[in-house]
Amino acid sequence: MLYSSLVEIYEKMEATTKKLEKRDILAAFFKNAKGSLYKAVHLSMGIVPTGEAEIGVAQKMMIRVICQTYGIEEGSIMKKFKDLGDLGSVAEYFAEHRRQKSFSKKELTIDMVFDNIRLLPKIEGKGSVEKKISLVSELLSSASPKESLYIVRTVLSNMRIGVAHGVVRDAIAFAFNKDPKEVEHAWHLTSDFGRVAEMAKEGDLRAHVQLFRPMNVMLAERAPNLEEALRTFENPAVEVKLDGFRAIIHKKGGRIKIFSRRLEDVTVQFPDLLSWAKDCLRAEECIVEGEVLAVDPKTRQPRPFQHLSRRIQRKYEIEKMVKEIPIRIDLFELVHLDGSDYMKEPLRRRWSELKKIVQEKPGHFQLIDHIETKDLKEAEKFYRHALAIGEEGVVIKNLDAHYQPGRRVGFWLKVKPIMEPLDLVVVGAEWSEGKRAKTLGSLILAARDGKKFLETGRMASGLIEKKSKENPDLPTLEELTKILKPLVIEEQGKIVKIKPQVVVEVGYEEIQKSPKYPTGYALRFPRLLRMRIDEKKPEDANTVKDIEKLFSQQKRFKR
Repeated sequence: MLYSSLVEIYEKMEATTKKLEKRDILAAFFKNAKGSLYKAVHLSMGIVPTGEAEIGVAQKMMIRVICQTYGIEEGSIMKKFKDLGDLGSVAEYFAEHRRQKSFSKKELTIDMVFDNIRLLPKIEGKGSVEKKISLVSELLSSASPKESLYIVRTVLSNMRIGVAHGVVRDAIAFAFNKDPKEVEHAWHLTSDFGRVAEMAKEGDLRAHVQLFRPMNVMLAERAPNLEEALRTFENPAVEVKLDGFRAIIHKKGGRIKIFSRRLEDVTVQFPDLLSWAKDCLRAEECIVEGEVLAVDPKTRQPRPFQHLSRRIQRKYEIEKMVKEIPIRIDLFELVHLDGSDYMKEPLRRRWSELKKIVQEKPGHFQLIDHIETKDLKEAEKFYRHALAIGEEGVVIKNLDAHYQPGRRVGFWLKVKPIMEPLDLVVVGAEWSEGKRAKTLGSLILAARDGKKFLETGRMASGLIEKKSKENPDLPTLEELTKILKPLVIEEQGKIVKIKPQVVVEVGYEEIQKSPKYPTGYALRFPRLLRMRIDEKKPEDANTVKDIEKLFSQQKRFKR
């Protein structure tokens, strides 16, 4: 299948803002994608799945690619980049105005583009930069101007055509006459729309939990207070809300893999957890979930998440990090056991079976603190204990409910002291002045609204010049600038527009109504609490509806 046919779809998608039109365009394309459906679906989203590896081509390298392909000096490219604000458009311009036309170029296919891009993360070691440049340049050399535009955007993961999760889901459903809810459920279990499209085409969307394939986990909703949360369920359980990261452990015989809630394989970073799972999980095969915490080496009591983030990020000197930052895991969920899917079972049974297969190693590999009560006084005592030991609060769970992957469906309700921090996306920043002139500060924050990110305030508090002893993992302004600068997609004076990729946890004193921002809300005294790059993707950030809900709850708390 020719890549030019996909480029025509890109053009049509970019020309409309209507979701139904986008759905219909994609559905027709998927229906006629002969032999390349899996790759066509992923490329339609501007994604080439590469496992856990990054593609490894940033703006600087792409500028070198364009230089090499079209024989243009970097200065000319940077000038055009400043005018257009998009390296894809820059490549399109120079492809259109190339000095020497290539008469031997071959027509690009979807397979060729997909396969070349998928090779990029595998290129490592000496000379890897030149090899990557050559691989992308090979595609651009054979590409038409429009093909060049979208190849560059795909490699840089910046498509700009508004193909959101929901549009792809609905297009697959429409193309193959399936219910969008079925498609969504299959995606939650496979985390792969290309595979889901193939299943829909084959007529069978019965997806199942698969060992060693990550899935989207169930999430908790916010409750206004403990009393309302308890009243919601006939048979509630109360568990500690821990400040760690969600770990999903897959085991079959002696083979074990550990995934994060972002679907990343973090097995290498946690050899200690791997060893405990082998010794303490008394099942031939299972999938269990828990919260991993950094702990004090002597007391085994939790330490702030910032310590743990260093473990998650580290790919080298793992043993050193194991000694410096010990961990423990508190297990709370069972979704698969010895060939049986437990997601349709009520939590009461899942918890009962989990207890049977876990041989606890206190302070290392243990079950979460869990009580089953409808009594408010007993629950309040448990809640106060959770806060006293430095945890975030509690989660109230419905013992009669099944497990719903990838959803906040009201089966779990978290109760935390106000105000709950928000996970927001950095979409812009401002160049500083004076001695900070080379750093980005005053971050522009946004919440999700469907496929868009709407600004909801600026944040300068929590941005530091020097490392803090109290919070050593909080980035300095210089470190923050290194993270954000490669994501700059447009500059207007001192203000820069940033690709929505970096998620930050933001504390604040209050949510206020404000016509100044597109969300209609602003945060009073926002401050940076921590970076969430390793835990959350932009699509995991809080939504405008979350802010509206917190604003409403805030008024109730004030009474």
